[in-house]
Amino acid sequence: MFNKSIKAYKEAKKVIPGGVDSPVRAFNSVGGTPPFIAQGKGSYLIDIDGNKYLDFVQSWGPLIFGHCNKDIQKAVQKTVKKGLSFGAPTILETKLASSIVKMFDNIDQIRFVSSGTEAVMSAIRLARGVTKKDNIIKFEGCYHGHSDSLLVSAGSGLATFGEPSSPGVPADLIKHTILSEYNNIKQLKECFKNNSDIACVIIEPIAGNMGLVPASQKFLKTCRKLCDKYGALLIFDEVMSGFRASLKGASGLTDVVPDIVTFGKVIGAGMPVGAFASRDEIMNQLSPNGAIYQAGTLSGNPVAMAAGLKSLEKLKKDKNIYKRLNKKAVRLTKGLKKVAQKYNIPLQVDTRGSMFGFFFCKKAPTNMKEVGLCDFDRFAKFHNRMLKKGFYFACSQYETGFICDTMTNNDIDRCIKAADQVMKSL
Repeated sequence: MFNKSIKAYKEAKKVIPGGVDSPVRAFNSVGGTPPFIAQGKGSYLIDIDGNKYLDFVQSWGPLIFGHCNKDIQKAVQKTVKKGLSFGAPTILETKLASSIVKMFDNIDQIRFVSSGTEAVMSAIRLARGVTKKDNIIKFEGCYHGHSDSLLVSAGSGLATFGEPSSPGVPADLIKHTILSEYNNIKQLKECFKNNSDIACVIIEPIAGNMGLVPASQKFLKTCRKLCDKYGALLIFDEVMSGFRASLKGASGLTDVVPDIVTFGKVIGAGMPVGAFASRDEIMNQLSPNGAIYQAGTLSGNPVAMAAGLKSLEKLKKDKNIYKRLNKKAVRLTKGLKKVAQKYNIPLQVDTRGSMFGFFFCKKAPTNMKEVGLCDFDRFAKFHNRMLKKGFYFACSQYETGFICDTMTNNDIDRCIKAADQVMKSL
């Protein structure tokens, strides 16, 4: 069933570390061999063995309209014929920037980069440069890319400085990163009380890298109040939730207004794109207007801009798309929950727009520590057996799932039916 993928994986391991270019793809959390994908069509993936899967990953979020959407493909193909990259300004950058800026009251300017990691790294540098402070607060379980300042694990005490979570990250650099527990107001207040020189608080308002765990409104409001009180900037990392949770991402689901927002994935519609945005007084401190340096040869790549522009145009035009997507997400998660209850399996589910998550545990997790108490072994078995039945879920309990517009109720009902068979065996 997976013979060609098994062979391809062995070959890849000879020339690529672990056989993959991003660690989670190795399936270490769930076991088995990762299918090597040959192509995508609408809601489905097809691997090199010819197996077909209903895809709940959608390239980790950006493919709201599914694989190979004709409108987006056409925009890309038209642009490709004019050139792949120029390292010079294009009108497409301005069009996409204008389209995004018009959507947000707190955004005047945006700068495009090539990845979410780059967007967050740049946003933090901007915050430090604007405030002239060095320390940052991040939350355990929120993933903001693999830049040095953000690869941090918990310290030994309450609201302490973090420790490097990867070799190669200097401890001297990490000392400027303060780690706090997600959704823990008391601990966040202690962070500000016990540490001076805080430039910013960075948060995933809808955490998508410990499963799907939203921040409470009370917690987000506390983040805003503390930043205002101590002269720090609030950064919303919406690399995953931007244009996914709603047309305005998580920002559209709260009245808490961040100072800086980072975007990614969806605005590239499958192409490598990231961005960070803020109001004029902050963005004008970036080079070439100001002294804070940030640059990238492929930033604003015309092909990626064309894909993002068409995707955003389609999202704005379809007034009901997010209601439609959420109904499907709710249909899926309620179906999984009902099946789990049938076999007395504890399962917690949640959705935000077209994003969904589920945990094998008795209580809905609100932070990374609680996610760690979930039944990872059961998740791995569920993932493996669903994959064999043709359903491609994110290959880690720590990842979020995504619905695309081409998925049908029939697709989702088939998934629930398969889950019934699998959960019976669990």
